[in-house]
Amino acid sequence: MKKLDKLILKAFAGPFFLTFAVVEFIFLTQYMLKYLDDIIGKDLGAGVIAQLLFFFSVLMVPISLPLAVLLSSLMTFGTLGEHHELTAIKTSGISLTRILRPIFILSLLLSVGAFWYNETIIPKANLKAYSLLWDVRQQKLALDIRENIFYTGIPGYTIKVNEKQGENGDILKGVMIYDHSGRAGSSAMILADSGRMTTRFDGQYLSLELFRGTSYIEKPDQHNRAGASFTRQSFDRNQLLFSLASFGLDRTNEEYFAENKMMKNIPQLIAHSDSLHQRLNVERRLMVTQLNPYYSYARFDTTGQAANRRLADWQVSDERLPALSVGMMQQASNRARNVRAFIGSNAERLNTLARDTSMFRIEIYRKYTQSAAILLMFLIGAPLGAIIKKGGLGVPLLIAILFFIIYYVVSIMGEKYAREMILTVPLGMWLADLTLLPVGLFFLYQARNDSGLLEGDFWRRIVRWVPTEQFRNLVRNRAFLARRAQA
Repeated sequence: MKKLDKLILKAFAGPFFLTFAVVEFIFLTQYMLKYLDDIIGKDLGAGVIAQLLFFFSVLMVPISLPLAVLLSSLMTFGTLGEHHELTAIKTSGISLTRILRPIFILSLLLSVGAFWYNETIIPKANLKAYSLLWDVRQQKLALDIRENIFYTGIPGYTIKVNEKQGENGDILKGVMIYDHSGRAGSSAMILADSGRMTTRFDGQYLSLELFRGTSYIEKPDQHNRAGASFTRQSFDRNQLLFSLASFGLDRTNEEYFAENKMMKNIPQLIAHSDSLHQRLNVERRLMVTQLNPYYSYARFDTTGQAANRRLADWQVSDERLPALSVGMMQQASNRARNVRAFIGSNAERLNTLARDTSMFRIEIYRKYTQSAAILLMFLIGAPLGAIIKKGGLGVPLLIAILFFIIYYVVSIMGEKYAREMILTVPLGMWLADLTLLPVGLFFLYQARNDSGLLEGDFWRRIVRWVPTEQFRNLVRNRAFLARRAQA
């Protein structure tokens, strides 16, 4: 490795790791905010929160790499240009493409590594992250008994407290407990003047110690509803124990989530997509044969090329057609409505199946496009940094955000068009890369020719190049000829 390559790689390494960490943090924060309501208030513990953060940070790596490469390339070559190091290197006879070569090789290795990462790590991380998120979203909120509000979080019981005192709110005043754990409704009720709330056995049980209260128990008679017995019992101290097992995090078997497209690699996605495509073709052929019972005189020929003929070309001999009657017209009208309903329902089902097939193919191409985006962002960032000759986080950050937003918006549009089958899946998924590739090649051409693309002299030369006076004369002559033609 030559000293020039070491110099450029060393100048690139610092901004790359810094920007990657910042971008990863921003994307992770933005992503976790979507599920904030499902996490807060459930007493998950530091271990579960740490797992969620780790798994989702793993998922953010393919999205963060292109923006980090774009921003670090802008910063690296902008700094080299600002300090006139690029000028000194070019004056020694080294071309710009040779200067870009070490970062290009590194970006190529990052693209290959990102593809391997998308193929092996991302499916496993998706399975771990979303299965854990599902369990977290299904978990009940933590025990939170509030004043003058009926609390139904404990299965089989309803608790109401008039006032909570004490440093931790464990002293209760005016306690009311409805017991409907049996099958007879709220057949038992406890009223207490005060109580104390604690947890026991490492938080697995809730202990309520009640003072100066009364319990009311109704025992209905199965044979005679009017003959139900009623029991009232007073107490000075009574202790109740409630199980908090329903507040624990129950993990679901991960195999239940393994069939999702996000949890599959490319061979599995291809196999599933092919099976859906074959099923779609079978459903289309069956739809033609299932229409035969609706036709009495002109039937579909599903064995030959006649099935592709238009209905208007079919001819039925007059001998086969009886005289029209009101009953026959009503029967034909009913069959036409049935055919319309049948075709409508089947068309919706076939469209859903085709859309599912497209979704699996989209996941296949996503692994390629996310990897190619790293090279594309380098192709935009490195020449543009050499043109603007500004380092730091100011101008490079604004330009990086602008191009990344363009790439992100176009990629979302392409994916939507591919999902809705407006565009083919390959064209829709590669739309963002194909849109920005000419921009990167243009910046590379301008940087190789030392063009002052962002300087005022460059645009003044373009304005001078436009033949203003000749253009005005041409417009006048065309307007004169148009008026003469009208006259």
